[in-house]
Amino acid sequence: MAVEMKIQIRQTSPSASEATIRHHQIPIDRPVAKGGTDAGPMGGELFLAAVGGCFTSNLLAAINAREVGISDVRVEVVGTLTDAPARFTALELRIAANNASASPETLEKLVEIADRGCIMMNTLRGSLDIKLVVGGPSS
Repeated sequence: MAVEMKIQIRQTSPSASEATIRHHQIPIDRPVAKGGTDAGPMGGELFLAAVGGCFTSNLLAAINAREVGISDVRVEVVGTLTDAPARFTALELRIAANNASASPETLEKLVEIADRGCIMMNTLRGSLDIKLVVGGPSS
């Protein structure tokens, strides 16, 4: 069964817009160096946030469903850009967590489950080089 998701985007200034997603408003703009006013993240940054947010919510759901001792989950999403035309060619998700009461293998298995359950990862798989690295955002 096909299900639709909808959001609305409206212009708010010469360079900025605002996305309405359910009852949430998210400003979107370009940095000053690219002709914007830096009123919000760029679309490409939101793309990375969407990938990371989707993956993380699936990872947290997998952790909670299994009641394993994993907390303080952190995901860093790094996109590799190229030009002509400008686009992402690769993504790397660096996953870290406090898994003091769970084995490293448990976290790795849950990362696999989250990867398979994430709408964004399923959409992008085969279109981008995607790498999952368990053990670390850099901050």
